[in-house]
Amino acid sequence: MSSPGEKNLARFQTLRRLGVRYASVPRGRSSVPVIEPAVPSMKSAAAPAPQLAAPPMKPQAAPVPISVTGSSLEAFGLKICECQKCPLGKTRKKFVFGSGNPKAEIVFVGEAPGADEDEQGLPFVGRAGQLLTKIIESTKTWKRDEVYICNVLKCRPPGNRPPIPEEVEACRPYLEEQLRLLQPKMLVALGSSAAQALLKTKEPVGKLRGKWHDLGGIPLRVTYHPAALLRTDAYKKDVWEDMKLLTARFKELTGL
Repeated sequence: MSSPGEKNLARFQTLRRLGVRYASVPRGRSSVPVIEPAVPSMKSAAAPAPQLAAPPMKPQAAPVPISVTGSSLEAFGLKICECQKCPLGKTRKKFVFGSGNPKAEIVFVGEAPGADEDEQGLPFVGRAGQLLTKIIESTKTWKRDEVYICNVLKCRPPGNRPPIPEEVEACRPYLEEQLRLLQPKMLVALGSSAAQALLKTKEPVGKLRGKWHDLGGIPLRVTYHPAALLRTDAYKKDVWEDMKLLTARFKELTGL
């Protein structure tokens, strides 16, 4: 049987767990303090709410360096490849930026991607592209991978129709930036759509070819699109003459 002292001690321990600091005892005894609990009681002042740290700021991407390197040209392509500035962004399969040597001295510009280009995301990879490769390499001056090839439009128009003015204007800044990064010594416009877009004219290719044009200080030559040669065999002679003049002018400019 427990003694009165043991009972009181057990009682005080229970009260202590409940947060009570003082308790009454039988008459003739002074009140016995209960030891202060280590955990604050319900009456204790509430601790200040912790300050929430501000979320870390996301580092801003460094601007794309403007220099004639493969990385800067590639970075520009990645920057614009999700473009939705015109309805062609919703109908394309792949964005066709361009391909070739990022330090090329000559750039060939076509009008727009076709079905094969839309599938692969590369310019001039179909039948017309294979013919363009033969035209370039027939000069004995360049291999295809030594030049740069792109189009005025970066997305395929439905049914391979010619580009419309709104599409050309939407894509024009992209082409201009490509040429600024490439800094070529010469340009070749392939077909009327490319020539008209570059020179901002409505003249047909027949009137634009056979002479030199200037695009911001860069000599530009107009010739027929390779696809036209697949339809009209007679154009091959004209293109061959254009390429001979192009090669001679290039050798003058570079001292080859």
